[in-house]
Amino acid sequence: MLFNSKKRITLRTLGDEVLAKVAEPVLNVDDEIRQLAREMIEATVVFNGIGLAAPQYGVSKRMVVLDVPMDSMSEIPTPGEEQLLPRMPLVLINPEIISSSNSRSTRDEGCLSVPDIYAPVERPEKVVLRSMTLDGDMIEAECGGLLGRCIQHELDHLEGKCFTDRLSPEAAREVAGEIKRLIRYGEKKSFMRTKSVK
Repeated sequence: MLFNSKKRITLRTLGDEVLAKVAEPVLNVDDEIRQLAREMIEATVVFNGIGLAAPQYGVSKRMVVLDVPMDSMSEIPTPGEEQLLPRMPLVLINPEIISSSNSRSTRDEGCLSVPDIYAPVERPEKVVLRSMTLDGDMIEAECGGLLGRCIQHELDHLEGKCFTDRLSPEAAREVAGEIKRLIRYGEKKSFMRTKSVK
């Protein structure tokens, strides 16, 4: 064969300015947005993620893909876990968190835009998500477990934040060297992380 038919999928890494911007609302769910959703779902699968925000894909829009596994359901599931986990992968349009629980938990997080770096992040245990789906449905549900954490993590990206912005001073110190190396490496690669797929 003369031509290599592999397709390249690219995500943005920490240090790219698109990850530090507040994303723009999606004004209209058109063919362009539906195509973006398909590409983001594919990128989530190829990079073995459970969530991806449009800015990570290089598009400053308020849009998130979730692909949280069914087997992550809490022992006592929240209504959002029961409602949303069977619908994965799920595309959220202009999602927002309208309330958060007072109870908090700490868990290691990683990020497709911060590859191979993990650190503990404290977040509310449950949040109430309000969002439109790609089909135009409105969702409003209390979400806990891995789903609740993933929603908080991905919606942070829409505000120009990475999980590294939420670390305690101690946790931040522990990964500071790794983050500096990632950003230095990113500068050489235009803050792009690419995988080829057939």
